[in-house]
Amino acid sequence: MNFDAPLSYDLADEAATVRLARTLAPWLSPGDLIILTGPLGSGKTFFTRALCHALGLPEDARVPSPTFTLVHEHPTEPPVAHADLYRLSQEDEVAELGLLALRDEGFVVVVEWGEPFIALLGGDALVITLALDPRTARVSATGPNASKLLQAMRNS
Repeated sequence: MNFDAPLSYDLADEAATVRLARTLAPWLSPGDLIILTGPLGSGKTFFTRALCHALGLPEDARVPSPTFTLVHEHPTEPPVAHADLYRLSQEDEVAELGLLALRDEGFVVVVEWGEPFIALLGGDALVITLALDPRTARVSATGPNASKLLQAMRNS
């Protein structure tokens, strides 16, 4: 399939990351999959926090890293399931988390370190690759629905 060219964003400061999350938030629908990739400290959890706030989570609500609990659910609109697969290496471990079922239930599923498991998670993901030096984000699509999200972001 031919998907749109990736988008690039300069994330010089935290406000730029918040703007990126706010650019994406209005276009998200129940069942969307967002994969966050990048080195430790590149802002994956910070981006997810900004996205949850952009989707209606109160500013004082915590959005902690799910590194040890593996999945957190947030009462946003649509609801967000935030997962961290850093410590997982086997497909059966990932499948046991029920992320595909959460997509089917209408959650936007945001997965840190999920790139090796895109197909297992239902495919068709918006992949946001965060870099540290310089701080940037590269947004790409792996399927037709994610391509529509990318196009909406491009036109925002």
